[in-house]
Amino acid sequence: MTRHFGDIKGIDVGNTFVSRKELADVGVHKPTQAGISGSQHEGADSIVVSGGYEDDEDYGDLIIYTGHGGRDPSSNKQIADQTLDRGNMALAVSMTRGLPVRVVRGANHGSEYAPDSGYRYDGLYRVDRYWQETGRSGFKVWRFRLERESNNLSGDDRTGRGKKPRRTEQNTVRIVRDTALGREVKAIYDYRCQVCNLRLEGPAGPYAEAAHIRPLGRPHDGPDEISNVLCLCPNHHVLLDIGALTINDDFTINESTDRLSVDPTHRISTKYLRYHRGLFESEDN
Repeated sequence: MTRHFGDIKGIDVGNTFVSRKELADVGVHKPTQAGISGSQHEGADSIVVSGGYEDDEDYGDLIIYTGHGGRDPSSNKQIADQTLDRGNMALAVSMTRGLPVRVVRGANHGSEYAPDSGYRYDGLYRVDRYWQETGRSGFKVWRFRLERESNNLSGDDRTGRGKKPRRTEQNTVRIVRDTALGREVKAIYDYRCQVCNLRLEGPAGPYAEAAHIRPLGRPHDGPDEISNVLCLCPNHHVLLDIGALTINDDFTINESTDRLSVDPTHRISTKYLRYHRGLFESEDN
């Protein structure tokens, strides 16, 4: 079966469906039970948001989606830890490859953005970030932050029970801004990456990225302060975001003999390093 990423021809944002079978028949979301449609080798092409997991958060243009596994279907409570495989890995692959994910909302009286009944196709979202955390019931869950694509709204914007989803300003580390704080950190290191010491030179001068250790925006709400910012090359910025790069309290880099370069004038908070490690490492590590 060829997996299709993106909109389905003939299906508009706001189209409604009576059942999961109808969604499957038109190709919007193929599984009739699973909330994630995808392969851990190819990525996720669609998800259904219907309040099935207690840790889900829906803000309209922003969704904090809980991965699959470990849930008691009769109570929607987590009764076991989740693992990063199958559908969860598919969503992680979608983030690393930049693949669009079709979002379907199902009737859910706990969300103001859900339809009153049945299911509604609400357009394309991108997985911005993923991490592991302890959920409400005390078990490890995988969380995925999805943001709506800006060019993805229909003319009458029928999501959210006929009203426009609430717009909230969201700042993420993948939106690279050259703020005064970022320029300050880059100047400390002369635009050299604190991990690999690489200094990228372009026609207009050197280039580096200011990377937040504890991410900005919901649900992490990291502070925009110098103790939470590193000067990194684009490669190591991405590795930090996806958890392939984590840093110990003594500034050694996990699973290597390398050490983060730290200028004496740059006080990096170890509490933000621990927060970042906790997003990707289990308590046993």
